[in-house]
Formats: sequence, structure tokens, C-alpha cells
Amino acid sequence: MSDETSTPQKRGPIKSPVGSVAVQRRREHAVMVGKERREALMRTKRLCRVGVSSENADVPVEDDMMMDEEQSVLEDQTLKAVEELKHAIGYQGKGAMQKRVGALRELRRLLSKSEYPPVEAALKAGVMPTLVQFLSFGSPDEQLLEAAWCLTNIAAGKPEETKALLPALPLIIAHMGEKSSLPVAEQCAWALGNVAGEGEEMRNVLLSQGALQPLARMMLPNKGSTVRTAAWALSNLIKGPDPKAATDLIRIDGVLDAILRHLKRGDEELATEVAWVVVYLTALSNFATSMLAKSDLLQIIVDRLASSNSLQLLIPLLRGLGNLVAGDSYITNNVLVAGREITVNVIQALIKCLKSEHRVLKKESAWVLSNIAAGSVEHKKIIHSSEAVSLLMRLLSTGPFDIRKEVAYVLGNLCVAPAEGSGRPNLIVEHLVSLVGGGCLVGFIDLVRSADTEAARLGLQFLELVLRGMPNGEGQKLVEAEDGIDAMERFQFHENEDLRNMANELVDKYFGEDYGLDS
Repeated sequence: MSDETSTPQKRGPIKSPVGSVAVQRRREHAVMVGKERREALMRTKRLCRVGVSSENADVPVEDDMMMDEEQSVLEDQTLKAVEELKHAIGYQGKGAMQKRVGALRELRRLLSKSEYPPVEAALKAGVMPTLVQFLSFGSPDEQLLEAAWCLTNIAAGKPEETKALLPALPLIIAHMGEKSSLPVAEQCAWALGNVAGEGEEMRNVLLSQGALQPLARMMLPNKGSTVRTAAWALSNLIKGPDPKAATDLIRIDGVLDAILRHLKRGDEELATEVAWVVVYLTALSNFATSMLAKSDLLQIIVDRLASSNSLQLLIPLLRGLGNLVAGDSYITNNVLVAGREITVNVIQALIKCLKSEHRVLKKESAWVLSNIAAGSVEHKKIIHSSEAVSLLMRLLSTGPFDIRKEVAYVLGNLCVAPAEGSGRPNLIVEHLVSLVGGGCLVGFIDLVRSADTEAARLGLQFLELVLRGMPNGEGQKLVEAEDGIDAMERFQFHENEDLRNMANELVDKYFGEDYGLDS
């Protein structure tokens, strides 16, 4: 294992060995927050409608969203608020501080109340230089908080609106320092989280300006709200694709212990945000994965998987577990070994998720199981003897297509022993006969018929195992009875040469020239 970075690996075009291709597959997909645009947007950027801390009780909170207010009216109000803000910053008379805070609060209210905040109007009115001035050192905390809150919601906007914060970033980062009050530091962290959520370019700017250290330092205490905000911002900041930030984060003194502590003892909201940090650490950095693998993280993840019913928490826990199993051989070689309680508990936690009504949990748990099933023969036996197999067989027949693909990898992996050297993997005939006898062949033939190249290849690979491994020529009879030959004939003119050759070779070898396909 390299010291610094991971190299994500997709499934290779390997014809025979089903078992060897699952190790480290799809790690790059764990870097994604979610395929659904809504989920991704909700996690990447967050509009701040309420205060960041209960300690900030003296700051009134306007949480009415006024959904029906005309946008033009809101924009007019915003223009007036920006003009008042500019006037307030130059005012030096009696009550100057109250006037500034009042003007900031009015702008913050306008930027918080609508489903579509008038950020563009505020920027066109020239609000940004004024807000930067309000962040100057020596300003009262109330003023800093309101200014940072305005910047947070501007950063939650469109890409060009987020980039408008570039002049303010050095001051925002500076106000997360140890001398800043906790509410101000936390609000600044929220603003940086929104900036980091914009993409790689803005993440690189923040990293070059030193945002990682102060955010990491905010993870260390036991203050739930602060840690939640910092963890969410960090997950946006380190999500890659460059793994350096993830490696740098885990090397900061106290961060590893903080991650374990919050994940173990934190409430579900806090644990969820910390679990996402774990997802990105294990997806991007081999160094971080190795450190986490040698800690108590696996046991903590399993315990929380077993005790929680929160979909928001279970998803990152499963992804983190899958990354650990796929990314560090220490886990499978030294922790998940036959006869150990932790191994049984992992399988039981995954079975719980397979039984869930939530599609994403079924898919993620099948992915984790496929990585475990790609391990030793002992790992395969543990899964094969568990309740997981009956659940997987049912999902292969009735599940959505993407879940059936994940399940097929598990079942295929259960039937082959790890290869020695560069040779083909040996069959585990007992498992193969059991699964085929349970009716899984139909599901694999359906994959062969699919338009998805990866699924079709997987189906053909399993057909080869059946034809090669079922005793007394039973494999040929079963494949022919389930119209498997017809399914393979569809590749006669297929554009994918690899699949065309695979199907042709199988038909020629096991069914004779009468069924031969044209190359």
C-alpha cells in the first residue's frame, strides 16, 4: 500500500475470475455524496436560516421564509438594505455600532427568508466590499456574526455568486482562529463549507489559504453544533479528487481521536457529519485508510449500524465500511477473520440493511458484502452460511437493476476461491451447486440479456462458472433449459468485441458448432 494516495480501480475486463475483480472496485463512487441531484445539493451547500449556536440567543432569528413574496419586491428591499449598509459603515456618530448591526441584520434577513434569496441583486449593488470591511479585526462579535451570516448565504448561491467571496476568504479563515468567539468561528466555518461545496477550484483556493487547520481544530472539542458544522465543512473541503487534503487532515494531531469519539458518542446528526468525513478519508487516502483501519473505527461503525435506523446516518456508515474493506488488506487479513465476533457482527449489520425498505441501503450493503466475498475462502463460507444468501437470492430475482448487479457480484464471488498466481480461480463447487439449485441462474441470464455491458459481462462470467463447474454436465442442461444459449446469441453482432468473444467461446466449447456464433 502506498503511503499517500489511493488509486481507484474499476472492474476490469477480466473474462474468467469473478472473485478477483471486486477488490477496491467503485471506490471513486464513494467520493460522490449521492447520485440524486437534490441529495447532493442539500449536502454540498446549505442556506443558513437560523443561528449557528444556541449561545447566540441575543441575536433574533427570522425563520419565516415568505415563500409568496414577489421577487421584485424582495430585490428592491435588498437594494435599499445594501445602500443602508454602505451608509452605516461610514457613520461615526452616536450608536454607530447598533446602526451597523441593524443594517447587517436587515440584509441577513432578506438573504435568509426566500426560497430564492436575492443574492444577485445584493452583489450587483456592490455589497461585497462593504461586507469585507465589516469583517475587519477588532469589530464587535455581533457585527462579525451578522456579516459572516450574510456571506454564508451568498456562498450558498450560484457558482458566480459563490466566487464573489474570494476577497473575503482570508478574513473568514482568520476569524476561525483560537481568539475568535465560538459563534463567529462556527458561522465562518459554515461560510467556508458553502464555498468548498462549489467545486475543486474553490477547494484549492481554500486549501492554499490555510482553511484546513482551523476547521480541523474545530473538530476537537465536544461542542456538538460546532463539530457538526466543522465536520460538514471538512467533508466538502477534502472530497477531492486530489487526495492530499484527506491525508493532511488525518495527520493533524487529535483529529483521529476526535473522529472516533464523535462517531461513537455523538448524537445521530453529529455522527452523520463525522461519518461523511470518514467516507472521504477512506475513499481518497491510503494513508488515512490505514490509520483508520488500525483504530477502533470498524467496531464503532458496526455498533452504530446495528443500533441506528436513521437513513442519513446508515448511508455514510455503509460507504465508510465498504471503503475500509475494499481499501486496506489489514481489515480482511487481521480483523474480519473466521470465528471472530466482529466478523459475525459485520455480516449481521449488513443483513439488517439488506432487509431495509430503503433501496440505497440494500445496494450499499450488497456492495460491502461483495468486497468481503472477494476475500478468503473462509470469508465466503461465513457469508454463504448466513441469512444473507436467501436475501440476496430474492433481490437477484425481484430487485431493481442496479441492486441486482451488486447482488450478482456477491453471489459470483462466493463461488470462486482466490486465484494462485496468474491462473484462473478455483471453483467452490459446493457453493455453486447450492446457489444454482436455489434458482439464481435465471437472474444471471437476465443480466446477460441486459443492455448494460458490465452486467452482461458479469452474467457471462457466471454462466462460464456454471458450465465449467456443475457436475455431470448438468450446467449445459440448465443453461439450455433457461434459454441461456439464446441470451448468448444476442452477442453475435454485438459492438463489444470482448463480450462477443466471450459468448462465442462459451457456446463453441460447451454446446458445439451447431450453436456457433460468428466472430
